[in-house]
Amino acid sequence: MQSYKIRILHPNAMTRLRLQPAMHGLIGILFLLITIGVYNRPDPNWAVAAFFFLLGIGSLVFPFMMKRFKNIQSANSLARTVQAFACLTGCLFVLTHMQPLAAGFLFLTGIAAAYVGYAEYKIFMPSYIKVDFNGATLPTTFSEKVISWSRLNNLILRNDLLTLDFKDNKVLQLEVLDEPGADKEAEMNAFFKSRL
Repeated sequence: MQSYKIRILHPNAMTRLRLQPAMHGLIGILFLLITIGVYNRPDPNWAVAAFFFLLGIGSLVFPFMMKRFKNIQSANSLARTVQAFACLTGCLFVLTHMQPLAAGFLFLTGIAAAYVGYAEYKIFMPSYIKVDFNGATLPTTFSEKVISWSRLNNLILRNDLLTLDFKDNKVLQLEVLDEPGADKEAEMNAFFKSRL
């Protein structure tokens, strides 16, 4: 049975990369709001206020410093882990001060930060599209999606782009990370054409 496995840039990677600064910024603003809440109390805890202030500034500055790291994915995963941990532990601090609504909001934000961090981690892992007699199997955030040949007008690999042309007038272009070479590319395109 003929099958091809092609390493690609994950289909959701570019969308996630564009959203990263906004997500870090929103969590940074949340940490700064927690700082305001902590020091406005009748008995402020200055250590906790300083902790959340530094986390807030760090979260706001991180997207601008991200490109200076050698391994951006690891730095981003570490930042998301710290943000999720700070939200979840901050939830406990706020809960001890009899503010259940704020504690619940922080808990949900911590869970959301952990989810986003895990999704980004999965997206930046090496991704492969598998093409065989059944169709094309695309990676999604948490699983795989099989696209049968009956849904495709055309499937072609050319100039480091794998193009899927659907019968419902949608086109999906995926960036190929490992160039297969001219002979292998011709062989793959011949197989794709024979299945359409």
